[in-house]
Amino acid sequence: MLASDQPENERIISTQNIEIELLIEAIYQRYGYDFRSYNKAHVKRRILHRVSSLGLNSVSELQHKILHEDDFFDVILKDLSINVTEMYRDPSFYAVMRKEVFPLLKTYPYIKVWHAGCATGEEVYSFAIMLKEEGLLDRAQVYATDFNPLVLEIAKKGIYPVSRIKEYTANYQLAEGHYSFSDYYVARYDSVIFNQDLKKNIVFAEHNLVTDSVFAEVNLIICRNVLIYFNRELQNKVIRLFTESLIKGGYLGLGSKENLMFTDVYEQYTVIDAKEKIYKKKVL
Repeated sequence: MLASDQPENERIISTQNIEIELLIEAIYQRYGYDFRSYNKAHVKRRILHRVSSLGLNSVSELQHKILHEDDFFDVILKDLSINVTEMYRDPSFYAVMRKEVFPLLKTYPYIKVWHAGCATGEEVYSFAIMLKEEGLLDRAQVYATDFNPLVLEIAKKGIYPVSRIKEYTANYQLAEGHYSFSDYYVARYDSVIFNQDLKKNIVFAEHNLVTDSVFAEVNLIICRNVLIYFNRELQNKVIRLFTESLIKGGYLGLGSKENLMFTDVYEQYTVIDAKEKIYKKKVL
């Protein structure tokens, strides 16, 4: 079928898809961030939303701004980043982690934890609190990584809106927290600041799961609700990266809509909790 024979709405969609592919390639060539293997529907939705919010006529106009306005790229980077997070998101995950994984982690004299795709850090601090309550924080090194330096700056500060605290407190309680959630932060006007002692063994660092290699040899990797934004090929690549990073007997915690079942390395893991997507790398 010739393009001229297509219905108008199909031609618009086809043109948009071409423009989006060119924009993603342009971002990679110009800035080095690779979104080419991200879920196409996710990328398209974010880009078209930005086109609409700016009142632009096409994706090509957006591409021109990205290529010629360096400061504007920060806006697009935030759009394409995966920053949906909250303290103790999916509280049952943390409860199972505390019950099934922490007893084994306690048998090590020193542990390393990699929190990949940490976004603005809420889940990192959630985990730090749990490590503290289980007596592990002082002998743990937590690496919290993300490819977006803007969200890492927020994570490093550990300052969040006070309006979310009621929700976070409820999550903490459902996650079987041992004490009062208010013990871990100080309220200042419309924000809360998490205690400095939670940060002492956390290293926030840039790391891109798409382009970078093994980050460290660790006992536990947490990467929740990130893989769902990748296509199947990239999911496999990242899971292989995690497998190479884990010690034998190490643990991997994924998001509620993610699993290892269809990956290349599924046979290398034992399922600890199928519902909460917690896995253990086999020793042999």
